[in-house]
Amino acid sequence: MPAPVSFNAFVVSLATMAAVHFGDVTDPQSGEMRAPDLDAAGRAIEMLALLEEKTRGNLTDDEERFIARVLEELRRRYRSARNGAGP
Repeated sequence: MPAPVSFNAFVVSLATMAAVHFGDVTDPQSGEMRAPDLDAAGRAIEMLALLEEKTRGNLTDDEERFIARVLEELRRRYRSARNGAGP
């Protein structure tokens, strides 16, 4: 049986989904670059925001800081992409 997934690893997996939709990394399933899909990136960010909200008070200080930093960066990236400023 594989080792348990850490909270931070789970957050990274969701953040990677957003990066794929931004067109920043290759699709993990196909191995190909995708055209940006900002609506899908926004949904991935909202999933992370929901996770942050629903786990509030149940995370370590390090986990809280980590998800907050990831969300801050993804939201900044999303705003830049929506405004046409790029990464």
